[in-house]
Amino acid sequence: MTSSTHIDIKANRRFRRLALNTVIVLYFLIIAGGVVRSTGAGMGCPDWPRCFGRWVPPTEVSQLPANYKELYGAKLKGEIEFNPVKTWIEYVNRLLGAFTGVMIFLTLLASIPFLRSGNKRIFYYSLSAFILVGFQGWLGAKVVSFELLPIVVTLHMLLAIVIVFLLLYLFTWSAYAGNILQLKESSKKVIGGIGIVVITLSLIQILLGTQVREAMDEVIQKLGYQARSEWMDELGLNFYIHRSFSILVFVVNLYWINKIFKAEGKGSIAGKIAIACFWILILEIGTGILMAYFGVPPFAQPLHLTFAILLIGLQFVIWLVVNGKKYLKYSSDIRLAKSTI
Repeated sequence: MTSSTHIDIKANRRFRRLALNTVIVLYFLIIAGGVVRSTGAGMGCPDWPRCFGRWVPPTEVSQLPANYKELYGAKLKGEIEFNPVKTWIEYVNRLLGAFTGVMIFLTLLASIPFLRSGNKRIFYYSLSAFILVGFQGWLGAKVVSFELLPIVVTLHMLLAIVIVFLLLYLFTWSAYAGNILQLKESSKKVIGGIGIVVITLSLIQILLGTQVREAMDEVIQKLGYQARSEWMDELGLNFYIHRSFSILVFVVNLYWINKIFKAEGKGSIAGKIAIACFWILILEIGTGILMAYFGVPPFAQPLHLTFAILLIGLQFVIWLVVNGKKYLKYSSDIRLAKSTI
């Protein structure tokens, strides 16, 4: 075995920690995006990449041009009075987006030893995540320029999920490769097959949720933020589909989790993640109930979105671990030194 086919412990640990921290930062970005939507701050900065023509946003109206209403009023959805809170919420969201890009770039740099060792897919997946986060930034600019056009907002969300999946794969591979579950072939097929269904249902539910959010935006525009208790009554069929679909999502998840427990036990890697999925699912449903019956409290919206993305991410990790023999194995010509996180 030559040194070119061996990745040392420090390089692997560095990559694994960077991948994990990047995933965490990405979830903070998703939370920030949810806060932007829940507070109506999406147009808090009506231009991009600057904010009201400045690299550092204004904190008071005196810092704006005298004719700022004429310059930016058409893009402020009728809210032509400057709101520093919404402006800074949107700007912090952009800063988190830039920081996420930096973290993904560092993860890409840390993946170079895998390219040299012959395990090239880790490098190329890292490169794909870096390219996609750049595209995500461009798409974020289009969200602003198209004034929160629903289809663009939905594409923005879907791309975020793809990036989450890529980063979770990189972390899962670096953490669990070589520690593959020895499931019976029949059990692996059943759990893996149901896992695909579970992930698909979660994705559909997220997309249904974006449609509900788009309908809510229209209601907010009509009723205003002071009428939160009336929002849910004004939503159409999409809300009832989304609410009813959650029952199917819950039942299928319970069935899948039960299968995992029987095949591997609660103390296994998949079992522990399945327990986390169960409680996140409970929290997801709980925040949905809060919004539906308690006047859509502002804190519930970003949490509801974050739990949904966290749930589908962990479901993906379980699916990877269950199918580890195929997706988490080392290249045949390398040996990766293992260590704790």
